[in-house]
Amino acid sequence: MSRSFADIQARLDRLEQRSMYRRRKVVESPQGRELLVDGRRLLNFCSNDYLGLANDPRIRAAFKAGVDRWGVGAGASHLVCGHTAAHHELEDRLADITGRPRALFFSSGYAANLGVINALVGKHDCVLEDRLNHASLLDGGWISRARFEWYEHGCVDDLDNRLADVTADGGRQLVISDGVFSMDGDRCPLEALVRVAGQRDAWLMIDDAHGFGVIGKRGVGSVDPASFDTQQVPVLMATLGKAIGTSGAFVSGDDSLIEYLIQRARNYIYTTALPAALAAATLKSLEIVTREHWRREKLDELIRRFHRAAGELGIAVLPSDTPIQPVVVGDAVAVLTASQALEERGFMITAIRPPTVPVGTSRLRITLTAEHTHEDIDKLVTALGEVLGSSASATG
Repeated sequence: MSRSFADIQARLDRLEQRSMYRRRKVVESPQGRELLVDGRRLLNFCSNDYLGLANDPRIRAAFKAGVDRWGVGAGASHLVCGHTAAHHELEDRLADITGRPRALFFSSGYAANLGVINALVGKHDCVLEDRLNHASLLDGGWISRARFEWYEHGCVDDLDNRLADVTADGGRQLVISDGVFSMDGDRCPLEALVRVAGQRDAWLMIDDAHGFGVIGKRGVGSVDPASFDTQQVPVLMATLGKAIGTSGAFVSGDDSLIEYLIQRARNYIYTTALPAALAAATLKSLEIVTREHWRREKLDELIRRFHRAAGELGIAVLPSDTPIQPVVVGDAVAVLTASQALEERGFMITAIRPPTVPVGTSRLRITLTAEHTHEDIDKLVTALGEVLGSSASATG
């Protein structure tokens, strides 16, 4: 049997034949309500910039001032000479917002998840993950060498049964769930997860990439410190490139957890720090997020309007109360066709296909932002009705 890589093109051809080939679109404008793509203005309904801050002039100004103060590169990892006062101030602010003793700034959510999981568990331990967790969480569990267990999506009884099976094996148990699931837009059963993890002496890690900034008072996210402390949710991760509008991610928890990650999380130790100017911009963004409550109120209003209008046209959507509003089409070819038809009508909505979502659940992943208007929502639903008719169906 040949061990060469001569079959790469054939593999690409098979992806194309199965409608699983992915192509990048070249965007020629800043992020916003509209995007310029291939010379055309498209209404943008596929961005994770939920609060509309990615191109906010105040944050841009803070970024520019940060460049003037700190330059454009960090020069080294945090543990060498790349950890500036701006990074440190950002970590203190993130700890304050999440109501936790400390926070640690990572280069991305993917890096944070892999780094944390692999620092905390190894071959004598067990990781238990929601079946619909983000790929970074699944990858982190798989490569940790710990025993890996899925539990059915949102099913705490299944989790409890699996925890009972692994407890007798010894070692540590780490339960991991998204706070808001990125493809369905639903929330994890956090209170029940806290209860079961506590009863089974397991740690709970929540990835709140799609909840932080959007959910709760001041945008604190899914894990409200008024309800859950670091004993109940020891590990909280969230990203800064979605609702916060900049880039990077962080983990917050007790002092001992953060100090341990500094010593043991390879994705933190061996990565060049993000520019200090980015930290300065993020500090300005966090100030806006916590003060401008109208952005979250506007989102809630748009979500309700979308559900109401879609229901009037018989378009079934998943029961999400977050900015993620998927319309499940089912077939990969059909969802690509729908996405292209919507683009012809002036809308940018990505077709999401396996392996990102389970086979048979390909979807239009519609996301709303605080920059959208009522008229935008009405136009979107009208276009969906024209493209999908009554064929769109939701599962769950």
